[in-house]
Amino acid sequence: MTDLTRADQFPLKRRDVAQQISDAGGEDLLIVTGLGSTNWDFTAAGDRDLIFPLWGVMGGAVPLALGLTIAQPERRVFVATGDAEMLMGLGSLATVAVQAPQNLAIAVFDNERYGETGMQATATAHNADIASIAAASGINVTGTIREQAELDAAIPIMLEGSGPSVHVIKVRAEPLPFILPPKDGAYLKDRFRKALLGDAGIV
Repeated sequence: MTDLTRADQFPLKRRDVAQQISDAGGEDLLIVTGLGSTNWDFTAAGDRDLIFPLWGVMGGAVPLALGLTIAQPERRVFVATGDAEMLMGLGSLATVAVQAPQNLAIAVFDNERYGETGMQATATAHNADIASIAAASGINVTGTIREQAELDAAIPIMLEGSGPSVHVIKVRAEPLPFILPPKDGAYLKDRFRKALLGDAGIV
């Protein structure tokens, strides 16, 4: 029988993980965060103009980031999203594998929960394995992270290694206060484009 409470005891905490990645990535890292908890996590780590948080686009984080990698092949693009959001957009992993952008890293913060609707168990609390799905889709660099030492080893691969990569980070299922990024989609688009492209990015 599957233990639906195991995520309550995972040693890695999502806000700590986000802070560590944000600090290691520096100011020039292009970050796309999937709707919900990863938005709050990276805002808590330090909101900045080159973070593009998604609101209400479930399953859209990886496709958006893929387009960004193609448009900006010289820049590292990092996606932080949740297991529920990634499960909604699994087909995008096959497209990532076909396009094979070397500058794309995907991190799935997997607390095995639908955090925005009441913490119900997702499929990863049962038998679904997103890292294995990514590998079967044709993505060569994949892994599941459960401990701090594994995270320490994986962050340089995410931020500097040849991609695309998909790392599933098992994070504790825990209630956390909302630390919200701006909600105005036009503002978020404009601030990201201006930070990336300068004044020419605002049309």
